[in-house]
Amino acid sequence: MTLTQELELKKRLLQESTKLLNMQIQAAKDAMDEAQESANEHHGAIEDKFESFREACQIQRDMYARQLDELITTMGVLKRVNSTKENKEVSFGAVVMTELQNYFIGVSLGEIKIDGESFYAISGLSPLYKAMEGKSSGESFEFRGKSYKVLQVF
Repeated sequence: MTLTQELELKKRLLQESTKLLNMQIQAAKDAMDEAQESANEHHGAIEDKFESFREACQIQRDMYARQLDELITTMGVLKRVNSTKENKEVSFGAVVMTELQNYFIGVSLGEIKIDGESFYAISGLSPLYKAMEGKSSGESFEFRGKSYKVLQVF
């Protein structure tokens, strides 16, 4: 792969990660609004009977609000990935190809497919990342009893 192809792949991984995260943010916003509407609709109804229902809706709304805050923080982390920078070693923002799996170091989003190839978006705080941090092409690392060989880093 040429440097141009590598950086294009990194850019696409970043775009896909951003898209997935935006979908999660929108889902959390929608769920939060829905919980708030449910609480508001039952305002003024037979008070005692619906008070606990309204409280349950508020608790649910607060839960979605916390989830939304976490997702917005995660998006802030993702925005720090520089897709035009070539990484020579495993560090934040790198694409790491091993003989077992491929990784995109940024935020934890699970599997992302680009042109039929799987990449696992993992956080720079994850134990797996800590095991491979600082490695470069040709080096190996151990994680949970498995040996991984880094084929390529960019």
